[in-house]
Amino acid sequence: MSEFVDAHHHIWRQADLPWLSGPMQPRIFGPYEPIRRDYPIEEYLADVASSGVTRSVYVQTNWANDRFQDETAWVQQTADEHGWPHAIVSFADFSADDVRPQLDRLARYGLVRGTRMQLHWHENPLYRFAARPDLCVEPTIQRNVAQLADYGWSFDLQVFAAQMTGAAELAGACPNVTFILQHAGMLEDLSPQGRAAWREGMAKLARCPNVVCKLSGLGTFIHRNDAAHVAGILNETILLFGADRCMFGSNFPIEKLWTSYRELVNAYRVAAASLRSEQRDALFGGTAMRVYRLTS
Repeated sequence: MSEFVDAHHHIWRQADLPWLSGPMQPRIFGPYEPIRRDYPIEEYLADVASSGVTRSVYVQTNWANDRFQDETAWVQQTADEHGWPHAIVSFADFSADDVRPQLDRLARYGLVRGTRMQLHWHENPLYRFAARPDLCVEPTIQRNVAQLADYGWSFDLQVFAAQMTGAAELAGACPNVTFILQHAGMLEDLSPQGRAAWREGMAKLARCPNVVCKLSGLGTFIHRNDAAHVAGILNETILLFGADRCMFGSNFPIEKLWTSYRELVNAYRVAAASLRSEQRDALFGGTAMRVYRLTS
């Protein structure tokens, strides 16, 4: 494997994040006292040491919305000083009348490869982020996301199973934009009915040729690194999307709440052991290198 890419990680300064610097707020991943602090690039690099990771992609961490450019500028400066990360997924508010002024501000930073506005909504308030469940089919959202094609940028798509029909409509409305489904579709209901709904929604998204899937954050709803759980989601997802449309992401430091980076990577390697070598190469590096346009 020539490249091993972590396609989803964060670094942060506690003071910049309202949910870390203010009162404790319920979060989708449970209690988070151990990471309620700075997580700088130096600690991330120490975490990934000896893991084989050669490239990484930073994904926005919900700074105050009006500071989206500040976040990107800080990460770009970090990369200029340390050589990591190698790409940035920035926030932009796609509910604005016209998102292009925001995108133009982000275009000043050479490592920006895409954007994320979290659209996930759930009946459980603890899992809820977006204001409404149907933002994927909102005409303003669709019109603004389509503008990403002019910048050559992708859209990191974060939805639950019940929203996947609308997410497929969004992907269909923006055929020239690559969508990167976050956290393998955020399987939170592990009952037979919940798994069936997730599988059905994933199949709809897999039929969209401009959607790829990021296998990240798989411990989010079980609050542990479970090799069997990882293997089940990984292998079902690859059957639907194909390995050349799947990529690994650590979601560190969130997953650091219950595991080490080495243990997390080992779980994925065990889960992928039955794949062909070219499939493992795609999953652990090739897809992310292509989709996020990382240089060798």
